[in-house]
Amino acid sequence: MQNKFVRGLLAASILAMTTACVDDGNDGVNGSNGVDGTNGSAGEQGTPGADGQSAPQSLAISMVGRFVTPAEDKEGAAEIVQYHVASQMIYAINSSGAQATIEIIDASDLGADVSDPLTDESLTSTTFVLPTSVTAGANTLTISDANSIAIHGDLLAVAMAADAHADNGAILFYDISTGTPALVKAVEAGNLPDMVTFTPDGSKALVANEGEPSGDYLVDPEGSVSIITITDGMPADTATQVTFTAFNGMQAELEAKKVRFSNPGNSTVAQDLEPEYIATSNSTAYVAMQENNAMAKIDLTDNSVEIFGLGYKDWSINRIDVSNKDGVNFNTYAGLYGLYMPDTITMMNWKGADFILTANEGDAREYFYDSGDEATCLAAGGVEYDEDDGCLSFIDEARVKDLDLDANSPLAINYDKDVLGRLKVIPAMGDTDNDGDHDELYAFGARSFSIWDSNGLQVFDSGDDFGRITAAVHGEQFNNDEDANEGDARSDDKGGEPEALTVGKIGQQTYAFVGLERMSSIFVYDVTNPYDVRFVDYFYNRDLTDGLEGTEISGDLAPEGMKFVAAEDSPTGEALLITGNEISGSVAVWQIKQQ
Repeated sequence: MQNKFVRGLLAASILAMTTACVDDGNDGVNGSNGVDGTNGSAGEQGTPGADGQSAPQSLAISMVGRFVTPAEDKEGAAEIVQYHVASQMIYAINSSGAQATIEIIDASDLGADVSDPLTDESLTSTTFVLPTSVTAGANTLTISDANSIAIHGDLLAVAMAADAHADNGAILFYDISTGTPALVKAVEAGNLPDMVTFTPDGSKALVANEGEPSGDYLVDPEGSVSIITITDGMPADTATQVTFTAFNGMQAELEAKKVRFSNPGNSTVAQDLEPEYIATSNSTAYVAMQENNAMAKIDLTDNSVEIFGLGYKDWSINRIDVSNKDGVNFNTYAGLYGLYMPDTITMMNWKGADFILTANEGDAREYFYDSGDEATCLAAGGVEYDEDDGCLSFIDEARVKDLDLDANSPLAINYDKDVLGRLKVIPAMGDTDNDGDHDELYAFGARSFSIWDSNGLQVFDSGDDFGRITAAVHGEQFNNDEDANEGDARSDDKGGEPEALTVGKIGQQTYAFVGLERMSSIFVYDVTNPYDVRFVDYFYNRDLTDGLEGTEISGDLAPEGMKFVAAEDSPTGEALLITGNEISGSVAVWQIKQQ
């Protein structure tokens, strides 16, 4: 095999050598050029693109209608408002008189801007009188004040407190498809149903039962949440009561989560927790417990409950005016904190996740009752006696000037009795080393609105915007009280007190509207992206030149409730904001356009 392979190589070499000895041939003649190709035909010109739409830079906000209760006592006559899309009617509860009513206000003919928003009364209403006694299941309930209303489709829900403090209240359901409300059913709720709402799909009505104690603290009901199932528009006969009794004995654990408790010392956790407001999706409800600086999260699939505290705002990195005796005077204070203590809360969705918005009003606990005279009050253990308010049985606030500050605290170094000394704080908090004096101070409310994720983590807070902006616009008239133009009157308390809150979509943007109870004004923020929030506008309808204490102020005072109406549901074809104003007894309708 090897020889054969060598012979093959040798033959190949000889052949290559032989080939190389042959002469090269002559070059061939170049061929003629080919014909040029035909140009391709040009394609048809595309349709010119439309000009891009400019992103909205601001909002045009104007009043297009207003209603004022004819009642002599206007306070409490227009607190919570709702809107019925099919009839284009506004519903407002009125508990100012001897018997609770609903004002049904015709909004179908809203048109041009009103000529004088301070005095306009262009909208008319029909008064619907609510009952004082209802049958709920096997029980007959005596009811009094209407605290809240909600509408889903043609079903109206009214939350009514019991006449007796210790008794449960009721939710009255009405069919409003034909104009005049027709009672469908009354369902017993918990003690003091303070707010009612529907899940977005209308399958449940949820009720925040506040369960406040009586003025003498001898009756202290438990707070709870009632869940009423709605099937084909018909409420169930009874409610499922979600209670907090499982947390009894867990006060220390909850306090470690920054949940606050405040009572004379003999209340259980379930008694101290007071549900104030509910925001809900179809699967999860979030319940604000204002005085507790906390929120409950309820899984509506199994009614399990989680409670988390909302923590504290640091006034060393936000500016605050702490005194009602120094005009406009903003400072930062190391060692001063604020409890968020939200009143109204609502929800929005971003990228499939739920976010909770809170109006951080703050609220102290103080309870008065009629003891007859001072001697009887003090003999019964009352804190003090006031001829106007009666016997003070419990209070959890004090001015800083009445507390001892630790000499090494920066608060003591920067102390002035007419500035920081005026601020109302929580005396039970702030003695970090338990030596009897205050190393830190904790005030009521955060003078802001916040956005939280579903885990209870804060993703945005408006900081000191409300105070700074109102001071810039109104000067020393900022932080007015809602019934007097004295200027700077509420700086020592909770500032302008953000209370009313709603969200709505206009165009591609989502906006939050926040009402200040005391200043009677409204802030607007673009919250389309909760991690990139932008202040947009500020407006109000209040005469700041009249109304010394005891005299009437013109305009809309103390927004308590708000309802946003999307453009597609509005009689004007533009978005509306409806406000119920507690002190003036008025309902204002604002039209809002992007520009």
